[in-house]
Amino acid sequence: MEDKMIRVAITHGDTNGIGYEVILKAFEAPEMLDLCIPIIYGSPKVAAYHRNLMNIQTNFSIIDSAKDAKPGRLNMLATFDEEVKVEMGQPSKEAGIASLKALEKALADYKEGAYDVLVTAPINKNNIQSEDFNFCGHTEYIESKVGEGDKALMILMNDRLRVALATTHLPIKDVAGAINKELIVEKGKILHQSLKRDFSIPNPRIAILALNPHAGDGGVLGTEEQETIIPAIQELEEAGIQAFGPYPADGFFGSGTYAKFDAILAMYHDQGLAPFKTIAIEDGVNYTAGLPIIRTSPDHGTAYDIAGKNIADANSLRHAIYSAIDIFRNRKNYDEPLANPLKKLYHEKRDDSEKVRFAIPKAKQVKEEEKKE
Repeated sequence: MEDKMIRVAITHGDTNGIGYEVILKAFEAPEMLDLCIPIIYGSPKVAAYHRNLMNIQTNFSIIDSAKDAKPGRLNMLATFDEEVKVEMGQPSKEAGIASLKALEKALADYKEGAYDVLVTAPINKNNIQSEDFNFCGHTEYIESKVGEGDKALMILMNDRLRVALATTHLPIKDVAGAINKELIVEKGKILHQSLKRDFSIPNPRIAILALNPHAGDGGVLGTEEQETIIPAIQELEEAGIQAFGPYPADGFFGSGTYAKFDAILAMYHDQGLAPFKTIAIEDGVNYTAGLPIIRTSPDHGTAYDIAGKNIADANSLRHAIYSAIDIFRNRKNYDEPLANPLKKLYHEKRDDSEKVRFAIPKAKQVKEEEKKE
């Protein structure tokens, strides 16, 4: 049973936020341990402090290495030795350092094949900034460390809705300048492949949102739709991808049109995430598509305002774990038939002008040779 269970690494996130609360609550239910082998990257002392403060009845076992993780228990791997002062609900540089050390160790272990999927608890994007972390968030950092040259795509999702972002953590004033045809085509292709490989959708339908109100109103409210987005959609269609749009975001979500598509590509962060979180905040999951590593996270932040009050909901983290497991299995099923393709047998036929090579199935080749005899 052990070798078939999926190993789920979980980083503890910001130590002053709700990370440990939702992690410990997620594994209060014994059946969670039947789904996977969880490995928490963090601090046993900090975890115990959170657990005792909120009287959460979840036990964990301390391990020295991710490879020592056992099924049927919550495995806790210490990622640093220093004492960490916990100040519930307060941003601090110390908490940022602790969150980065957990993430660094987890990514180092991923390169060693120590686990199968990664789930990250929320970080504070300001606290974590340092010489070693100069990124807008998890997505960009993970891409730089283990992306192997592939480009990441942020997808917010639940069972009813998937919203991907063409641009992620950019100031609004920079969005229009960042949108170009090549970017939309690149993100559209990543999204299409992810829907096929990660979600087992054979011929996905993708909606592309407009950038401007009313999709630019024929150029009155902006020309990005005509000059950039529509040509990108046409190029995606030429590549065999079912891409539709551009749709004005307000009417698209307000009318429920999103339900007719397998995924939506939004142009910027709040355009996609504001409606998504209105519709799916309780079970939403942030998925980093396009990379070799499978990484998910809950769709909420550190929630300093409720940290330590024992009222945080672990549902989003549970769904992040479920989603990572499902994507791992879907990828395995998608990749297995492609892993060992049948070798083609070739013979050569020469005509008056050139030598032409033909791939001929072995059974057919044998029949043709028998006829010659």
